[in-house]
Amino acid sequence: MKSYKIKKILIIRNDKLGDFILSLPVFSLIKQYCPAAELHAFVPAYTAEIAEYCHFIDRVIIEPGNSAELSKQLNILQTIRAEKYDAIITLYSTTRIGIFSFFSGTKYRLAPATKLAQIFYNHKLVQRRSKSLKPEYEYNLDLAIKYLSDIGVPVKEKPKPHFLHFEENEIKTIRTNFCKKYHINFNTKLIFIHPGTGGSATNLNITQYADLIKNLTLTEDHTFVITAGPDELDYAKELSVLIKDTSHLIYHSTEGLVNFAKLIQCCELFISASTGPLHIAGALDRPTAAFYQRRRSATALRWQTLNSVNRRLAFAPPETAGESDLQSIDVIEAAKIIRSTYFE
Repeated sequence: MKSYKIKKILIIRNDKLGDFILSLPVFSLIKQYCPAAELHAFVPAYTAEIAEYCHFIDRVIIEPGNSAELSKQLNILQTIRAEKYDAIITLYSTTRIGIFSFFSGTKYRLAPATKLAQIFYNHKLVQRRSKSLKPEYEYNLDLAIKYLSDIGVPVKEKPKPHFLHFEENEIKTIRTNFCKKYHINFNTKLIFIHPGTGGSATNLNITQYADLIKNLTLTEDHTFVITAGPDELDYAKELSVLIKDTSHLIYHSTEGLVNFAKLIQCCELFISASTGPLHIAGALDRPTAAFYQRRRSATALRWQTLNSVNRRLAFAPPETAGESDLQSIDVIEAAKIIRSTYFE
């Protein structure tokens, strides 16, 4: 395979937002070692907006989804075939995606060797992700490293944060306008709390978030920003009532993921369960504090964020509690750790 002249690679990660964010190191690594190659991302419409802002992604192809009619499935297959990719790397495969890959006409097709769909690929890597022995993004990187090894490119260094970034002047303007809109000091520390999950993760309950906020109050000027996705506003309002005596505001994200991501880059700290917005904060290398289950497939290790090691904290239920019992987490103690780590 050393004779291959790599021109164009399709990288597939077509599930949830957090999963896609944790694939960004793959694009970064391959672009680092194959700078002339075009990297195309195959993603659902929901994550496409973020993918288009990544400087190491050259084109975004939106996949139709499982429920799309046959004509749309065939159209996307035709699109893939027309691109004449040198390689397809599927970070998480299903039978439908395997079929796309197999009938694409691409000579090099790589995926994890963990599902029935592996029969559609001629290059595979045994991973056993269900054991959760390392972070999801490391499993993704292993596939990229195998690909580079197969084409004769040794990997000497893995990519480092940040994996998503917006221009500082733009972020400064966004922060200025945000502070003016909500009548807060430009120099106030913005602490984002995202109590919703988008249906993707178990979370603390509203009372726990209220107790966390009350015990996280700092001596310096700060404002808590309760963030809410399009369908999470009622949840944010419930939390707002419980902390009415604490300086805070509600930000309802209704203008798309990119605008929300730009605002996240303005914060001094992002707190939530293991959600898509948390992983955006990690990709932006913002400080984070996250709450995870102990269930093997959902641990803090498996779903570790992409930020620098000194910019992430993780909390989970004690060993004596149930694996998914986030209500057993001592949020008062968590507040102390967060405060001493980031603000003292």
